[in-house]
Parts: sequence; C-alpha cells; structure tokens
Amino acid sequence: MQKRKFGDTNAMITEIGLGTWQLGTKWGNPFDAVEARKILETAYEEGINFFDTADVYNGNMSEKAIGEFIKDKKDEIYITTKCGRALNPHVAEGYTAQSIRGFVEGSLKRLGVEKLDMILLHCPPEEVYKKDEVWDALATMKRDGMLANYGVSIEKVSEGIAAMDYGISAIEVIFNMFRFKPSEQLFIKANAKDIGIIARVPLASGMLTGRYSKDTIFGAKDHRTFNRNGESFDKGETFSGVDYELGLKAVEELKKLFNTQDLIPFALRWILMFDAVSTVIPGASNADQVISNIRAGEIPPLTDVQMEGVRSIYNQYIRESVQDLW
Repeated sequence: MQKRKFGDTNAMITEIGLGTWQLGTKWGNPFDAVEARKILETAYEEGINFFDTADVYNGNMSEKAIGEFIKDKKDEIYITTKCGRALNPHVAEGYTAQSIRGFVEGSLKRLGVEKLDMILLHCPPEEVYKKDEVWDALATMKRDGMLANYGVSIEKVSEGIAAMDYGISAIEVIFNMFRFKPSEQLFIKANAKDIGIIARVPLASGMLTGRYSKDTIFGAKDHRTFNRNGESFDKGETFSGVDYELGLKAVEELKKLFNTQDLIPFALRWILMFDAVSTVIPGASNADQVISNIRAGEIPPLTDVQMEGVRSIYNQYIRESVQDLW
C-alpha cells in the first residue's frame, strides 16, 4: 500500500483509506457491530492506516467501533473525525467555542484517546467560515493538546479556500470523475499552503461502480432514494449532485473508455492521479468491498488518453449541471 504525506501534519498515510459513514451497515439499515469489526480488521490487515469517521456516523457507533478496535493499535492508525452535524438545528449560531469543545471531548471519549489526530468541521454553514470564535477554539485546543491538527470537510470549493486563512491542515472534499472543480481551483492553493486533501464520495454514492441501472431500487431509508434533490441535506452528497439517469449515461461511456463493467479501480485510480490528493476514502459495508477498493492501488497509472477521455465525458454529460454549484 503506497503512502503519501498528509499536508503539514508530516504523517504518512495510505493513499487509499477507509471511509466509515456506512461502517457495519448498508444504507438505512441497523448497525452491525460484527460486520463493522470485520471491515476494520480487513482494512488494517491489508495495510490501510487512515480511517475517516464522524461523531454522527451510525449515531456515534462508528467512532465507538473504531475506538474499541484501535486499543492496541493507536500508534499505527491515523484517525480523522468530524463534528458539528449533531447540532439541531444545524445553523451557524450553534457553532461556538463551547459546542466545539464539547464535540471534541465526546470524540476523545468514544475513540478512547488522549489526543485527536485530526478533527474537521463537518460541512458547516457558510457563515461559520467567518466566525473567528470557532477557529480560535480549535487553535486553543490544539495548543492544549486535545487535538494534533484540525481542518474542514466542505461542500463548496469556495468554502475550502475561505478556511485556508485559519491555520487548517486538511480539507475533505467531494472529488471524483463527476466533480472536476476541486482539481481546477482548490488543489493548487492547498498545495501552496501544504494542506492535505482527503477525497470523499469517490464513487459518487456508488454510481461510479458501474453496477447501477434504471431498474436499481434503493431502500426507503437510503439517501439515494430520499435525497436526490436535496430534500434532507445538500444534494451534492447524493450521486455527487448528478441527475441519476444522466449519470448512468456517463457511466456507460466510462465503461467503454476503460473496457470494463467494473469501474471501481479506475474511478479510484483516477483520483490518485492528482498529486494534491493525500488519500481517497471509499466506504465499505462489508469486508469484500474493502478488498475491491484496494485494487485501485494495484493497477497502473492511467494513460493520457484515458485521463483526457474522462474529461471529455465530464464535459459532455456532467459539467453543465454541477460545475457552478459546488
């Protein structure tokens, strides 16, 4: 497993990490602690040393499962967690020094550590990027030894650029074959400031696996059913904001380009072609999916023809509907 430098943290992290939004569960189904353990063990045994989680994932169970798993492995695994989405309502006014400290203390307890490796504000409202109180609180907790570094998970490229003024060490951003904008605007600025990039939603909610069709049915509690137009949260989190049927057309063209029905390794390898990316964090609802994701690190770099082909497909099918929104 290849490793990359994680911004100014100086940590060396695996270029393929593990996202744990659906750790031990399929979308909308109850948490399965046994399956979660298998996923974590498989990731660790295969050499993954970067786990990404959040306090709200699986109602705190993702952090707790990771905390239990790393009891004898902490020095070998780098953990990024996120905070803020537990606010109800999730509004800028809720982001205060007191609330942020409370979130950090909660994550420390659930993960069973004395210091967080990295905490990210979890897609906060845009007004938060101008709240010095919040950033000062994070800087204070870093000085106090509660966390080693901090950053932000973003919806919009403009938010990541705004956050760069506040001493952040990492930005987590949706980046995949359906989301070119970060590579065109964010990465150069992040590189200049030595800020690590975590590529999230790399398979566009599964669309870029190549396994879906017009007949695919998602569960009633699956966000791919109820959030296609942003009914519950930013629609960019679901299929990267791409219309489902339009996305399927683009996927068929990608299959032709790579001469395969399984796009997973190529979709992940495409992301890793960008040097600014520190790690990509596909999720897994079972151990086999972890193995499938890791395959991306084993295939050769994509050719110039393939890279240009992906761009052409994006320009033809996707750019108009997503480029200016995020």
